[in-house]
Amino acid sequence: MKTRKKELDVDFIGGSEPLTKEEEKRISDIIKSRKSKQKVTAKNQKQN
Repeated sequence: MKTRKKELDVDFIGGSEPLTKEEEKRISDIIKSRKSKQKVTAKNQKQN
């Protein structure tokens, strides 16, 4: 991953419209999936 030489001073990225319920659910599902993968990975590392 490249690092940026110039930091952007923004409050949010994207449109100014609020998220729809569908978008909120998709984001929530992705976060839950990543957290569960991290738990499995951490558990496997402890076993080794």
